[in-house]
Amino acid sequence: MMTLQVKLDLPGNLANEASNLGLLEPQALQNMLREAVRRRRIARLTEARERVATAGIPPLTMEEIQTEIEADRAERGCKDDN
Repeated sequence: MMTLQVKLDLPGNLANEASNLGLLEPQALQNMLREAVRRRRIARLTEARERVATAGIPPLTMEEIQTEIEADRAERGCKDDN
């Protein structure tokens, strides 16, 4: 785990309400950050899917996906996770 110290400049009303709701507690901040990261990953994946569809690239078959996974693992020297 990594420890970071964060300083926020918030309007008083928002700071008070967030504090009263427990939103400034470490676990609440961690949950909010995890959710924000998840949403951004999904957005990037959606954008990538749209670019692939626009480019007219056909989807890979399951066999092609497995071949790519195995090639990547071999390149990185990973053990088979099956």
